[in-house]
Amino acid sequence: GGRRWLDVIPSEVVAAKAVKLEAAAGDAMVRGRPGPVQIVLVHKEEHSFELDEKALSQVLLQDAIRDLDVVVVSVAGAFRKGKSFLLDFLLRYMYTQKEGGSSNWLGENDEPLTGFSWRGGSDPETTGIQIWSEVFIVEKPSGNKVAVVLMDTQGAFDSQSTVKDCATIFALSTMTSSVQIYNLSQNIQEDDLQQLQLFTEYGRLAMDEIFLKPFQTLMFLVRDWSFPYEYPYGLDGGRRFLEKRLEVKSHQHEEIQNVRKHIHSCFTNVNCFLLPHPGLKVATSPNFDGRLKDIADEFKDQLEDLIPFVLDPSQLLEKEINGSKVTCRGLLEYFKAYIKIYQGEDLPHPKSMLQATAEANNLAAVASAKDMYYTNMEKVCGGDKPYVSPDLLVEKHRVQRALALQHFQRIKKMGGKEFSQRYEEELLREMDELFEDFAKHNQSKNIFNTFRTPAIIFSGIVSLYLSSGVTGYIGLDVVSQLCNLVVGLLLIALLAWGYIRYSGQYRELGVVIDNTAEFVLQKVTTQASGPTQTAEASTSSGISANDKKSQ
Repeated sequence: GGRRWLDVIPSEVVAAKAVKLEAAAGDAMVRGRPGPVQIVLVHKEEHSFELDEKALSQVLLQDAIRDLDVVVVSVAGAFRKGKSFLLDFLLRYMYTQKEGGSSNWLGENDEPLTGFSWRGGSDPETTGIQIWSEVFIVEKPSGNKVAVVLMDTQGAFDSQSTVKDCATIFALSTMTSSVQIYNLSQNIQEDDLQQLQLFTEYGRLAMDEIFLKPFQTLMFLVRDWSFPYEYPYGLDGGRRFLEKRLEVKSHQHEEIQNVRKHIHSCFTNVNCFLLPHPGLKVATSPNFDGRLKDIADEFKDQLEDLIPFVLDPSQLLEKEINGSKVTCRGLLEYFKAYIKIYQGEDLPHPKSMLQATAEANNLAAVASAKDMYYTNMEKVCGGDKPYVSPDLLVEKHRVQRALALQHFQRIKKMGGKEFSQRYEEELLREMDELFEDFAKHNQSKNIFNTFRTPAIIFSGIVSLYLSSGVTGYIGLDVVSQLCNLVVGLLLIALLAWGYIRYSGQYRELGVVIDNTAEFVLQKVTTQASGPTQTAEASTSSGISANDKKSQ
């Protein structure tokens, strides 16, 4: 029973490895089955990036997870180093935990490894950024539920990627993840550290403004480690090796010292894990499909330590930006804000990264407050609620508007009070626009309002019919015939209005009839109220004159 999750991924996924990722990403959503979803598309010829906002929204805005704090585990690094291969073992662990957990989560020896698209060879398979379409809900030991998102990134420094492309993808995945696994081969070289410094430079620059380490956990995952006699495989050997590699010494060149200081200044937590080689069959066989029997025992033993270390509920780390936890809905806003910067020609200005973070932070707060207002107003005058008097509706609007505004103001936001002011004004404007829609919808429930137009037309028909009779009696035949003609036109308008309301067709004509009837009613009421107001004014002036005389 512990292996049933593998049935979720059809066997044809393994056979269709050569299919383009863009198609595979869309298929997962169309089929309704879990699969990789492309959220950042790379246009390699133009060296530009595009966020698939619809696909990302479908994953992050599901009702069950949209308001849960999010944990994002990302794997990034050079192409053809087994990132997607590793992510599929992360998936296997998550599905086993979902079904109740099992000590044998690695699976059976003959089970092919499925999930994210991967294969052997010298060309990169992953382009851009993908996430798994199923977001896993995990309960931490504290009792809090979190949403776990698994992220796969484009291979860095392939033959078609510029430095800007690589920096953009790595920075974007690091900024949006709570755990960034930096996948390296054989060793941590100096150029690996320099590339990491380039990729995370945005964070260091933003940190000058926010006074906090911009990124959370960085794990160096060293694959094919060949020196277990110096530093043993696993977390403990990795920790000692990393301390040695990142040690800052006085005799080191200033550039080398700065690289190491930079890494520590950008990440809250830095660790390392040393993995052995998975075996010759994995590396050399074109037919390898991930079966455990083809993988070296040493590699599998270390996987059983690595994967739980990253994904065990007690180890899960919620995504935080500037000290505040981010929900799935908030993560969507951050993605939208960050991608706007990267769609430009130049890498972000130091301030623009902070600006984007503050903007996304405030947009997430606006979305949360607006959602709160909408939900509460729906309870007052939603689709199935009865008609509410306009005065009561206005009062409810004022109360819920004030509560939503207080909610917005309580949320921790970056950028300062002045920066948040325009988002507060935007929130107020959007709530007022929502209220106008609620008011119109509520007014449509008023049965008297529904029959206002036919009542006006009918009153006009009666009045003109009586006028026709009177004018015909006193010999004004032309006027009488004119009244009869207008009565005929009004009857046609009344019949047309009834047909439009019944059929739903020719709605523009219906609007013209309604507006004309409303205009006539206003003119009549204005003419009727005019003499009354004049009489009242003359009466009041006469009284004031008499008062003056008596004085």
